[in-house]
Amino acid sequence: MVKTNKFYVVWIGKRTGIYSQWSDCKMQIEGVEGAKYKSFNSLEDAKNAFLDNWKTYYKKQSKIENNISEVKPSGDIIVVDAACSGNPGIMEYRGVYLRTGKEIFHQGPFEQGTNNIGEFLAIVHALALQNMKHTTMAIYSDSMSALSWIKKKKCNTKLLQTQANQEIFNLIDRAEKWLNTYESNIPILKWKTKLWGEIPADFGRK
Repeated sequence: MVKTNKFYVVWIGKRTGIYSQWSDCKMQIEGVEGAKYKSFNSLEDAKNAFLDNWKTYYKKQSKIENNISEVKPSGDIIVVDAACSGNPGIMEYRGVYLRTGKEIFHQGPFEQGTNNIGEFLAIVHALALQNMKHTTMAIYSDSMSALSWIKKKKCNTKLLQTQANQEIFNLIDRAEKWLNTYESNIPILKWKTKLWGEIPADFGRK
């Protein structure tokens, strides 16, 4: 992945503004409840976004996304998917960088899991990875259940916890704690399989 210089807009923080270093941005948002910030690939984009308040910026983005929602995504995006043989069964999940098709993480196999749990964990993994790398690429999943769980910050699975799937439930616990600790402005979107075909992170086992 080509590294680019980032510019960070802080709309709500200790001190608002545009910062060229993540460390400077981080100082302004740490410990601030409801902090609003986003990274941009160009100073011009950052300046235009900063001129809007964060609500106006995201409202504009939403309108743009609605207008192009039928267009197949491309470019700097992370797509995630899970595979499960049985329900419950052997489960694994992964994330793929859409531009190159390169796998950027792969976890499992785990015993006695479900596909939706894998999708949920994959989205959180992609969020946490980007938090560590200070990137803000959109994340796509084809699981409506996982997307709703992410929104609620809770894995609402009905799967019974057993000794065999204890590792999965440990991951769920870590994922839920992460979601309730870190704020993220990263878009998490539905991959429209009927329009665009199988998500590129698909394991190809259908």
